[in-house]
Amino acid sequence: MTTAVSILPEQQLAALNAAYRQAVSRRRLRLLWGTAIFAAALLLAAIGAEVNLRTLFTYFGNFVSYFDRILTLESGQRVWTDVGEWFWGWRKWLNMLAETLLISYVGTLIGATFAFALNFLAAENTSPAPWLRFVVRRLLEFARTVPGIVFALVFVIAFGLGPVAGVLAIAIHSTGALGKLFSEIVENADMKPVEGIRSTGASWLACMRFAIVPQVTAGYASYALLRFEINVREASVMGFVGAGGIGQELVVAIRKFYYSDVSAILLTIIVTVFVIDIATGWLRGHLFGKEART
Repeated sequence: MTTAVSILPEQQLAALNAAYRQAVSRRRLRLLWGTAIFAAALLLAAIGAEVNLRTLFTYFGNFVSYFDRILTLESGQRVWTDVGEWFWGWRKWLNMLAETLLISYVGTLIGATFAFALNFLAAENTSPAPWLRFVVRRLLEFARTVPGIVFALVFVIAFGLGPVAGVLAIAIHSTGALGKLFSEIVENADMKPVEGIRSTGASWLACMRFAIVPQVTAGYASYALLRFEINVREASVMGFVGAGGIGQELVVAIRKFYYSDVSAILLTIIVTVFVIDIATGWLRGHLFGKEART
C-alpha cells in the first residue's frame, strides 16, 4: 500500500513564504508603532507631571543614605549586631500593633456588614428600582474614591486622636470597596432560583435570602478576608494622622530622627503583614478552593 504525498509547486511555496514574511513584518511594524506610541505617551505624561529625572539621580544618594542610617544603631554598629538594642521597645510596639490589627478587624467587619446590606440594591439584576441602584452606586463610589487617610484625618478632627477615627475611616472605605465587589458577584449569580422563589409569591427580601445569598456567600467571605489584609496596611498608615495604631509611633520616630526605631517598627509591620497575607490566603484556599487564593 503506497501513500500519496502531495508536493506543492515551487511557485506556491514561494508565495506562502512571501505571505508569511509579510505577516511577520506587519506584526513587527505594529509592535514597533505600539512601543513608540507608549514611549511618547509616557514621556508626555512625565513632562505633564513635572517628573525631573535629573532631580531623581541627583538626590538618589540621599535615599540610599537614609536606609544606611536606619540600619545603624547610635553606637555606630549595624542593627542586627545588637537585636536587644534594636528592638528595645518591642513590648510597646506590639501593643500598638495589636491595636492596629483590632482597628483593621473592626473596620473591616463594619464595612463588610454595610456592603452586604447595600450590594443587592447596587446590582443590576437585583435592585428593586433603577433610581435606587443609581443612588446606591454613587454612594459606594464616594466611599471608595476618597482615600482612607483623608477620612481618617476628618474623623481625627471631629472625634480627636485615637482608634475611633481609624475604625470609622476603614469602615467607610471598606463599605465602598466591598460593596462594589459584592455587587459584581451578585450580577453573575444564576437568576433561575430567584424566578422560582418569586413565582411562589415571595417578597424581594426572601428572594435575596433564599436564592442569591447561598450562591454568593463564599465569594463574599473571600473578598472580606482579602480586604482585611489590605486594611492592616491601611491602618498602619492612618496612624500618621493620629488615627491610632502603630503608625503613630512610626511617625514619631521619623520626625525625631530615631533611625533604628524606624527600621525596627517597619520590620515589625512588614513581618505582620506577611503573616496575615499568608494565613488569610491559606484560609481562602482551604475554605473556598484554590481559585480563591489569587
